[in-house]
Amino acid sequence: MTDSVHYTVLPARPEAHVFRLTCHVSEPDPLGQRLSLPAWIPGSYMIRDFAKNVIRLTASSEGRPLRVKKLDKSTWQCAPTDGPLAIEYEIYAYDLSVRSAHFDHDHAYFNGTSLFLQVHGRESHPHTVELLPPPHTEHWQVATALPRDGAPEWGFGRYRASDYDELIDHPVEMAAFRRIDFHAGGRPHHVIITGRHRVDGERLARDLERICEAQIALFGELPDVIERYLFLVMAVGEGYGGLEHRSSCSLLCSRDDLPWPGMSGISDGYRQFLGLCSHEYFHLWNVKRIKPAAFVPYDLYRETPTRQLWAFEGFTAYYDDLTLVRSGVIAPEDYLELLGQTITRVLRGHGRHLQSVAESSFDAWTRFYKQDESAPDTIVSYYTKGSLIALALDFTLRRESGGRLSLDDLMRRLWRDYGKTGEGLAEGEIEKLASELADTDLHDFFAQYLYGTEDIPLAELLALAGIAFHLRPAASVDDKGGKPVSNADRPVIALGARVKADPAGARLTHVFEGGAARQAGLSAGDLVIALDGIRVDKTSLEHRIQTHRPGERLPLHYFHRDELHQTELPVMEAPADTCYLCLDPAADPDALAFRRTWWWQD
Repeated sequence: MTDSVHYTVLPARPEAHVFRLTCHVSEPDPLGQRLSLPAWIPGSYMIRDFAKNVIRLTASSEGRPLRVKKLDKSTWQCAPTDGPLAIEYEIYAYDLSVRSAHFDHDHAYFNGTSLFLQVHGRESHPHTVELLPPPHTEHWQVATALPRDGAPEWGFGRYRASDYDELIDHPVEMAAFRRIDFHAGGRPHHVIITGRHRVDGERLARDLERICEAQIALFGELPDVIERYLFLVMAVGEGYGGLEHRSSCSLLCSRDDLPWPGMSGISDGYRQFLGLCSHEYFHLWNVKRIKPAAFVPYDLYRETPTRQLWAFEGFTAYYDDLTLVRSGVIAPEDYLELLGQTITRVLRGHGRHLQSVAESSFDAWTRFYKQDESAPDTIVSYYTKGSLIALALDFTLRRESGGRLSLDDLMRRLWRDYGKTGEGLAEGEIEKLASELADTDLHDFFAQYLYGTEDIPLAELLALAGIAFHLRPAASVDDKGGKPVSNADRPVIALGARVKADPAGARLTHVFEGGAARQAGLSAGDLVIALDGIRVDKTSLEHRIQTHRPGERLPLHYFHRDELHQTELPVMEAPADTCYLCLDPAADPDALAFRRTWWWQD
């Protein structure tokens, strides 16, 4: 088609973190072409207003300048013209995350939602992109799942997309990166690592191949359009995050989380990184293709609430770690530790009694993605509790069907009827399909745990697989759960707050409902400087309170804003909200068989 849109992208000024772009429209709207930059990126449900990063924008036609009028925070309109239109603009790019764009002397990375203007009325037309190398980067390559249109493999040049939606769903990494290759489902997969690192590439490829093959086996196939898949990894000192795309994912991790040469066993950081890879890969099917009706099509300029994120993120969060044990990458005991940590995070959030998971999904835009210091007491995560609802639904389906059916079957049904057809899932449709699959009415299940705020009977359900459920007090403020702890006879004392180190003392970041700190009148942001007349920091504060017994009251000095206050801190026993799970040695044959089919063990 001649009526197309073409972009050139030049990472132009690394010292200023600026991309320079030109958008060429061969046949613009004769009434005046409108252009917009998205306000959010699919997979991250918060308005981010990427247009705020536009530094300048001008338009011309065949060398003649055209007037441009800004209509709102993200939309521009050019004066009418009879000839082709060229829009030149610059984007500030210094957000080192998986959601936006970043450019410096070491690499250039971007998501299309941050850079590519949407040409109104031309969204369904072909789009092409010319990626130009920044100066003095002769060793840089290009990694993207965008189809090449003349560009050499892994090189700068011309790429294409069938429409605007495809264009913005393929992030681009430009750097002197390392590439690790493997195959899964008969198709090439690549790990692209940018940032300083020491990685055992063979082990990483082997582990990711097993994870990918396990997920492909669950759904029975890779999506047809996947020619190759890319894991785009930015290794940094400290960082964590991931975002899914139709043929790739962007990952941010600590370089210490990657497997180093000679690593024996599996570190907690590497296990976490593999879980992140597993999570984003599962999204290939769940949310990139099996979608809520609200996302078909995406409206990238305003909030698009849905009560279904509990399934699209919660199901994915359930399968990410489950895939690790199913693939044999981690041991069953490792999986139980991870599951125990997830349960612990849910139990420690008092907000689970106030907000349902369906409400959490709907309010993601304004509450989950904009959390403040009250979050643990006022909201519940549709990721973590959503994953526990997925587990409970999986076990319920297995129990009701006598082991014939499971959540795996529901996922395959969703893939067949919605993922492969492109039809969006209406609100409540997943609940209906689950009841149909189970051949029993699951209304009460969803009313209690999805639309209500009741705790899931996990101990009862896990017993079906011969897994014993235990609760204990937290052993320290850094105790994530998942493991048994041998405590002394004396009770564990809890401050009832999250604390971070501060040069002047111990800074409270969250103060929990019903805890000792709340009862003492402390608030998030307060700086504790002394307990019982002795100066404290983060470490010593926790140690000192453990030397006292429940019922005592200790004088405490703290700053609230810049004002010094004194109060009394009640010494309170820590609640039993920390979970660990273990295999029941007395499990009967039925429970063992249940566990084997759940974990895909022979």
